[in-house]
Amino acid sequence: MSVIYLLLSLSILVAIVFFIAFIYSVKQGQYDDSYTPSVRMLFDDELVKEKPKKLTKD
Repeated sequence: MSVIYLLLSLSILVAIVFFIAFIYSVKQGQYDDSYTPSVRMLFDDELVKEKPKKLTKD
């Protein structure tokens, strides 16, 4: 039974370490995308779809 407590506490400790590493990397800008905004303007026409015209009864 003591092995379960040991493994549980060890897994929680590892999860906390990974969470702190994730928060640190987000604050340092690791996941910032600097490439896509510069290329998005080149493909802007493909992303815009025309709205279908409404059919009205006269």
